[in-house]
Amino acid sequence: MIREPALQTNRKARIVAAAQRGSWPLVEYNPYAYETHEDPYPVYRELRERAPLYRNESLGFWALSRHADVLAGFKDSARLSSSFGVSLDASAYHEGADSTMSFLAMDPPRHTRMRALISRGFTPRRIAELEGRIRALARHYIERFQADGNCDFIADFAGRLPMDVVCEMLGVPALDRDRLRGWADAVVHREPGVTDVPPEGLRAAAKMLQYFGELVADREKHPTDDLTGALLGAEIDGDRLDPREVLGFLFLMVVAGNETTTKLLGNAVYWLWRNPKERARLNADPTLIPQWVEETLRYDSSTQALVRRVAYEFELYGQKVCEGDRLVLLVGSGNRDDRVFDDPDRFDLGRNTSAMLSFGQGTHFCLGAALARLEARVALEEVQKSLPDFEIDIAGSRRIHSVNVRGFASLPIEFSQ
Repeated sequence: MIREPALQTNRKARIVAAAQRGSWPLVEYNPYAYETHEDPYPVYRELRERAPLYRNESLGFWALSRHADVLAGFKDSARLSSSFGVSLDASAYHEGADSTMSFLAMDPPRHTRMRALISRGFTPRRIAELEGRIRALARHYIERFQADGNCDFIADFAGRLPMDVVCEMLGVPALDRDRLRGWADAVVHREPGVTDVPPEGLRAAAKMLQYFGELVADREKHPTDDLTGALLGAEIDGDRLDPREVLGFLFLMVVAGNETTTKLLGNAVYWLWRNPKERARLNADPTLIPQWVEETLRYDSSTQALVRRVAYEFELYGQKVCEGDRLVLLVGSGNRDDRVFDDPDRFDLGRNTSAMLSFGQGTHFCLGAALARLEARVALEEVQKSLPDFEIDIAGSRRIHSVNVRGFASLPIEFSQ
């Protein structure tokens, strides 16, 4: 029997009380609240209908929730700048945020130059060549727990596979990967009431920067053919990345590239299990696995929100947004907008997902989109082949608590041996 996770009880109680009074409460969106992490979609629906340009005075940000507005925000790098970073956390949102977020925290033309250079080491051919290794790693991890008839899907599979893929690309030794994953988890985790990167997260970020600083220095002295070496050697008309820029990209790969794919895999397994009819469709036709990936990306995106800094004043929905304000683009909300997607709260493997916003749009379209899709497709092919009858122990599951990443920290499953 499916037992629903705890859903925004405090917010529901306020709505019931207000309905009894004959009035509706104000929309409230707090990306740090644990109740939001459990299920943000009812709040998103309220925002789209009643506050498409939402203002949170206590946390000091605006938010756009409708698909058209989020899409326009992604494409408008002149008015909405990425130069202060993409997170609401005060410690991560500042001038010079590119020191840890690489070109994700840059605007054109600097971003254009950086992206072009990184693309030289992050080519489609290099990505495509990874398929065999990704499949071997997926089989390796499944074989480690398959005879047991149970595992924690995150700890034993989804959290390991993407980290191995990223680390093998970068040239990180196998013995260091669990440490890196622990540091990455600490950077994104938030305790109740915490609205900034906690001290543990700051220490973890510092350790990662030190680790990758040493790795980059070593590759400068001893060139390699891994991605780190390729980035250090990338050149366009004499222009090259300096070591600090490479360091920022490596940090981004481990935190953003690894965490989001881990959450994508967990979300895919969870939502297929929650939708037996779609699961039956997939069992009957495994060629639907790529659509399984795409619909998961739309339905419950790993990345829920990205921040921009307002470069100059503008008005929208009758409100004035000032220069220097923070504005959140709610990716997860745009992907559930019924102005674009029919019956958006239904998980549908036959849906046209081409308008989804999960990888962004415009200048900052995710450079790792092809890698994420490849990893997810191959991993889920192996899951479907080896664990087709998996069942989730929902009582033992636990969500990650993060300001912009959505997924599971723990997802126990059982299956036939």
